Amino acid sequence: MSRAYFASGCFWCVETIYESLDGVEEVYSGYAGGLTINPNYYQVISGKTGHAEAIEIIYDSDIVSFETLLKVFFDSHDPTTPNRQGPDYGTQYRSIAFYSNIDERNKITNYIGMLTTNSIFGKKIITEVKQIAKFYYAEDYHQNYEKKNPYSPYVQSVSIPRFNRFCLLYTSPSPRDLSTSRMPSS
Repeated sequence: MSRAYFASGCFWCVETIYESLDGVEEVYSGYAGGLTINPNYYQVISGKTGHAEAIEIIYDSDIVSFETLLKVFFDSHDPTTPNRQGPDYGTQYRSIAFYSNIDERNKITNYIGMLTTNSIFGKKIITEVKQIAKFYYAEDYHQNYEKKNPYSPYVQSVSIPRFNRFCLLYTSPSPRDLSTSRMPSS
């Protein structure tokens, strides 16, 4: 199994998007990109740890590629807004594409270059590109939050609509067929 790491706003919203993809075995919520060792949720949301809410994706690279996960990352959030996604704001909600090796870094920077050249977002992409130094798993109650709390007001008003907007980007009823994405192929 392979692993990929992204930060694109509230991890509760992002888990569901990636878990809908064929080849993704599991998605974990956590924290990455900062300096505080073993941070907890309340430290991270203070904005003082340097960490962002992030996800770890465990995937079968024979079924889903890193490039597809990268495409989903950009399709499922606004990479032009600094420190904000939807109603959530602060440095812990910034956009970060993490890489584990030089090949992933090159794929990320090339993809951002293609998006910029084609003016896909119409504004400057401010997504950080950072090597994953350490991923800290969030507390248990954050894992699979949307599945465990389907009637939560946040899930109802933010997470579910965000997932539905993501699904609308594809002509198939679910995002499993990424060949019809609004993004040009890389």
